Amino acid sequence: MTSTTKPERLDPPQSPAVPPAVPADGALKHRKTPGKAALASFLGSTLEYYDFFIFGTAAALVFNRLFFSPENPTAAAVGSMAAFGVAYVARPLGGLVMGHFGDRLGRKKILLITLGIMGLASLGIGFLPTYEQIGVWAPILLVALRLAQGFSAGAESAGASSLTVEHSPEGRRGFFTSFVMTGYAAGMVLATVVFIPIYRLEQDALMSWGWRIPFWLSIVVLAIAYWVRTHLDETPVFEEVKEHDELHELPLKDVLRYQPLDVLRVLAMSIFSVVQTVFTVFGLAYATGTAGIDSTTILTVNAVSIGLSMVTLPLAARISDRVGRKPVLLTAATGCAVGVFAYFWALSTGNVVLIALVAFVLMTCFYSGFNGIWPVYFAEQFATPIRYTGMAAGNQLGLVVAGFGPMIAGMIIGDGINGWIPVALFTVGCIVVAGVAVISARETAFTRIEELGEPYWRKRALTGTK
Repeated sequence: MTSTTKPERLDPPQSPAVPPAVPADGALKHRKTPGKAALASFLGSTLEYYDFFIFGTAAALVFNRLFFSPENPTAAAVGSMAAFGVAYVARPLGGLVMGHFGDRLGRKKILLITLGIMGLASLGIGFLPTYEQIGVWAPILLVALRLAQGFSAGAESAGASSLTVEHSPEGRRGFFTSFVMTGYAAGMVLATVVFIPIYRLEQDALMSWGWRIPFWLSIVVLAIAYWVRTHLDETPVFEEVKEHDELHELPLKDVLRYQPLDVLRVLAMSIFSVVQTVFTVFGLAYATGTAGIDSTTILTVNAVSIGLSMVTLPLAARISDRVGRKPVLLTAATGCAVGVFAYFWALSTGNVVLIALVAFVLMTCFYSGFNGIWPVYFAEQFATPIRYTGMAAGNQLGLVVAGFGPMIAGMIIGDGINGWIPVALFTVGCIVVAGVAVISARETAFTRIEELGEPYWRKRALTGTK
């Protein structure tokens, strides 16, 4: 496929960093299918985040009463949030294990496996007995299936991002890869649309069978996403690397040998996702509990603000294709740092119109500026032979902090009307860490796919390693 990027906008090759075996983009023998790759990534992410959001919603609203001892409501609430966060402990393991095989066997095969794990784990949660029925085994089984969700999710985002980046034409990698996170917005909206009528059921119906329906419905998204991915080709650049015998027995070893600093940068940048988990999970619990806002109202505000990001996510990514990744990421980080304070202040007022307006600015506008770009930017930091493993290692370790963000927020919240301030400060601290990492990272928007992961190619060339 002919490159769509103007030559003068590309960074010049830095000899001897040019890949020794992989041909230029125009010489690739295998066909790119960016539209199909974007659709496959969109549907996979929709399933992943649908399942994550229904779990997060249930954790904030009903799991504390269903799966934990009623004798200590505070401990039950913290335990419910911990069950949400424990998935992020499994995400690094899933990313490393499946990333290894993704760099050895191909992106497509592994992404089919991750879909199956996620869908079946979510379906299993819908059939779990409660604490009243089996006692302490209820939270144990809940955590086990949540760990399976986390294992799958840890492999999904890095795999989907790698696959879409490698199928995308030059100059439009950001736009096509943004559909990985457009699936996040679609999954959140779908989860909320399903949960709103469920939560309006009578309490007996909600607590006995109603909460199970959203988990059972995940099988529909699983079936559609699985069918699309079975009809997708492996990425051209991976096939070229495979044909030139550039694959490695232990991709993680090579990641740590050639690009350890990039793993650390991606880890630090991934902490930015604390904004999303604090907003959707802790913010929901704070709004319905401390602020006394109706749960349907705040769920609708969340759904609309994140749903509208299905427009702003690809828009932000397209802008990054034109001006670079770093300017958009840093603008988004600055806006979110201010927006977090504004959002919790708005919640404390109980003014729904003000809450909706601030949520729109925070999540639809600024958070989308980061969320739409990190899939392409993280993947672009690594060379093709180690891309899946490298991105998964850094991204998923950083997301551990994001996963436990709601629990940390619940532990540090203060008393009184300004009790949210420590939570906002914690969130902004995470944003600052991510921003510093962005500043230290390479700009990659105008670098050809074959030349990404410059430290890898340069160090191999200097050492004469095959």
